[in-house]
Amino acid sequence: MRALSIHAGPRAFAHLLAQGLSPDHVRVIPAAAGGPKGLALSHLDIDLFGRWLPQASPSHAVHLVGASIGAWRMATALMPDPAQSFQRLSADYIAQDYPLEPGQKMPSAQVVSDGFAQSLQSFFGSVLPELLQHPNWHLHVLTSRGQRWLNRPSRRSTMAGFAGLAISNLISRRLVPQWLERNVLSAQAALPFDLKDLPTRHGQLTPENFLQAVQASCTIPFWLEPVLDIPGTLPGAHWDGGLIDYHLHWPYAGMSEGLVLYPHFQRQVVPGWLDKSLPWRHRPTAALDNVILLAPNPDWVKTLPNGHLPCRDDFQALPVDQRKRDWTRAVAESEQLADDWRQWLGQGCPVSDVQPL
Repeated sequence: MRALSIHAGPRAFAHLLAQGLSPDHVRVIPAAAGGPKGLALSHLDIDLFGRWLPQASPSHAVHLVGASIGAWRMATALMPDPAQSFQRLSADYIAQDYPLEPGQKMPSAQVVSDGFAQSLQSFFGSVLPELLQHPNWHLHVLTSRGQRWLNRPSRRSTMAGFAGLAISNLISRRLVPQWLERNVLSAQAALPFDLKDLPTRHGQLTPENFLQAVQASCTIPFWLEPVLDIPGTLPGAHWDGGLIDYHLHWPYAGMSEGLVLYPHFQRQVVPGWLDKSLPWRHRPTAALDNVILLAPNPDWVKTLPNGHLPCRDDFQALPVDQRKRDWTRAVAESEQLADDWRQWLGQGCPVSDVQPL
């Protein structure tokens, strides 16, 4: 059984049929939110950023865009040794274990936030600012800046604010900005397309705000505390970038040239985190016409420990030692994704192996 499924929009399929795929064809690589699910892409990330993409022309630029775990992954790609760094990311993520306060079933959001901040400092601190000065790869980190009750939240206002967000999003995704504002913090270069679907505030990603921006992008409500007043942005609380842009269903087809190569953990590109339960928002659109998506084969996923990709529910469903064991095995087995990817490239990128989005 092949572990990897390859999907393409109409424009991307036509490109593959005519030219195949080379690193010079790729202009954007998105990375979705999704917490531990991103661990399954570790070996694929190692091959993409450690071997394949560096074969591009010396002047070829690629935009790496990430929300939540995707922001951590795309920042890891900029490390001096991407292969070693992705291995460390997996190991650090799997090793997470936060102490419980007496009588509590979950660690406090403050304890998790403090621990995560220390992890990011240890992981990235020694290579700033060089990390943001890559000659060819430009990083973009997404956060969701709170509005109304979510701008300076207490626990009560946070609950009320996210209830309001959920109701508004159910009515229309265009109502999301009443509660959250999309922030895109970019290093060196702007995105190669316009974001007009929702109001978007752009800022500069710098060594001074990088760690806060990545932590904010990973700030799952109620699991972590929001990050307040990130330098270079408007005052307020910043939450998980995946709340607005869960899978970054963006207008990539508006680019004047180039393809989007999307290593993802599923076939569907869901717009926002609250759209997970709204299947009518899971359909492909013309915005994805130039996207090539690499995802685990659902039948292969069933062969993994517990029959699914690592997920956040495992933190509570499994004893700590079993969770670490199962996730380590899932990451090891996901090397087959990279093997299938290399095999497809080596065969000349046959379109007979490519399915529609």
